[in-house]
Amino acid sequence: MTVMHHLTILGSTGSIGENTLDVVARHSDRFHVVALTANKNVNKIFTQCQRFHPKYAVMLDAVSAEQLEKKLRAAGIDTQVLAGIESLERVASLAEVDAVMAAIVGAAGIRPTIAAARSGKKVLLANKETLVMAGRIFMDIVKQYHAILLPIDSEHNAIYQSLPRHFSGDLASSGVRRILLTASGGPFRRLTLSNLDHVTPEQACAHPNWIMGRKISVDSATMMNKGLEVIEAHWLFDAASDKIQVVIHPESVIHSMVEYIDGSVLAQLGNPDMRTPIAHALSYPERMESGVKSLDIFEIAQLNFEAPDFARFPCLRLAYEALSAGGNMPAVLNAANEVAVESFLAGQMPFTAIPVMIEQALQMISRTEIASLNDVLTADSIARDVAREWLACQA
Repeated sequence: MTVMHHLTILGSTGSIGENTLDVVARHSDRFHVVALTANKNVNKIFTQCQRFHPKYAVMLDAVSAEQLEKKLRAAGIDTQVLAGIESLERVASLAEVDAVMAAIVGAAGIRPTIAAARSGKKVLLANKETLVMAGRIFMDIVKQYHAILLPIDSEHNAIYQSLPRHFSGDLASSGVRRILLTASGGPFRRLTLSNLDHVTPEQACAHPNWIMGRKISVDSATMMNKGLEVIEAHWLFDAASDKIQVVIHPESVIHSMVEYIDGSVLAQLGNPDMRTPIAHALSYPERMESGVKSLDIFEIAQLNFEAPDFARFPCLRLAYEALSAGGNMPAVLNAANEVAVESFLAGQMPFTAIPVMIEQALQMISRTEIASLNDVLTADSIARDVAREWLACQA
């Protein structure tokens, strides 16, 4: 008999959330959606409620929650509408929920993701900021409350699939020499450096291979996304920074690799479609159909690799430096980057100012140790203030 799994999807209106619902809809005999959450996108989550009939819908924004409540009542849908960060934590830790898709973008996803881990859930982690900002705290909670942690980022999911089935968390004892973290290089890999000053948000969001949200698309264009993934891999696989090699792979067919001490390199390949890692994590340790078309290796024919250019992608260098510094520095890096990307998308500063703002924040804020989630949130708040003050001085 098929076992029914009950899900909460944090960030259901984003690209990961939508892809998760696409996979779930293909297996309605295996998955039931208990809760959906969003920030302000009332129309999209209303449509999702019409189709999946969750018990709860949570809006982070209170005004949006009121709007959703009215639409649902008018449509005769009895989904209970909640609002605020505490409600996100509540639906992430419901006793009736088995698995939580943590797909809220940015620092806003930390508290509900930690709540899911603290409740011993199967956590499908797409919110990389939880590990970037609070890696040690989060991993300790995962172990203490016996949560199951499965990575959703295509790169980390590929590494997870390429490691031994019962990976202990110790690369050396598993015979792993290093992790090879692939990156497409984004839309500006070949653009002359002098032209980077003039790129528009629309150009930065036009990723050559992946369909993603605007924030993560800009992160991909600066390669900050890869820098955050280096920090994420550090915590997920207990890998030192010098054991994580970033590799530019423009075709985005190999999603990452693991090199063993006998010279073997194991890789996970597939079309660039997030439904593959989502289906892998949802059905783990089994496999299930995801809707992703077969990889045509004859059509691809050729795969290319190159080392990253730190002059072109200073955000990648900053991420490695923040990881090496430790303490509050990864949280500062992440917060300053969120302010920088938001400011760029709003037309308040050029693309090339993104790494400048982040480096200013890293230099102006003193390194301190992180002992609690409150320390993380304090570092986040200070970094945002410093970044905004820097931007104001540029006007």
